[in-house]
Amino acid sequence: MGYLDNSSITVDAILTKKGRELLAKGRQNFSITQFALADDEVDYDLWNPAHPLGSDYYGVVIESMPVTEAVPDETQSMKYKLITLPKGTTAIPFVVVGNTSITLNATDTSGNTPNIVPETRYKGGNNINEGSLNSTLGYTATLLDATYLTLKVADGGQIAGLSTAPQNSMSGDAETANSISVVGKTFRVEPNAQASLIATPKSTKIIVTANETGGRVVINVVVNQPTQTGG
Repeated sequence: MGYLDNSSITVDAILTKKGRELLAKGRQNFSITQFALADDEVDYDLWNPAHPLGSDYYGVVIESMPVTEAVPDETQSMKYKLITLPKGTTAIPFVVVGNTSITLNATDTSGNTPNIVPETRYKGGNNINEGSLNSTLGYTATLLDATYLTLKVADGGQIAGLSTAPQNSMSGDAETANSISVVGKTFRVEPNAQASLIATPKSTKIIVTANETGGRVVINVVVNQPTQTGG
């Protein structure tokens, strides 16, 4: 990682592993239809409304911070995306789930594992219908290690026009080298065939991100080894 000279406007674009794969298949397979903006490198705690020189200097430290170069690892960047909220919004919506810790047995079969049902909450002063937040684009759930588990959109959690097939979307460090993502409104994680082979408990995480309002929640997942029975 390096820093860019922020005295001039710079566009630094690089492709992720997925982008390079698509481009290698031909330019007809590489078409940018959407983009997102983020401010991962900005520390807003440095905003200083008590600056002795007045309001023009409240953000002088932030504006003087170096800008980081583009990072090709999508697991380490774009964690804090910029979003557009209704005029008058006084608080940032946040994501909650019923349980941020899930423990499974390697022999659990489909239907025996709990659904993950994310909800977006809002504690601002103006009248915003929480139920409408992220109702169109839903959520992206990413299972960081799919070696022993599978992640899918649960019944009733589909979004019209979107595939429910898991996508290998990450290409980062060892923790996320075998991750998958799905987009929907309700999710389910289950042990796969490899889980029956484990000798010790395996742990990983599921990251649920709101596709419209931003915000994310992390769920810890543990899958226990099969129970040994005596002969």
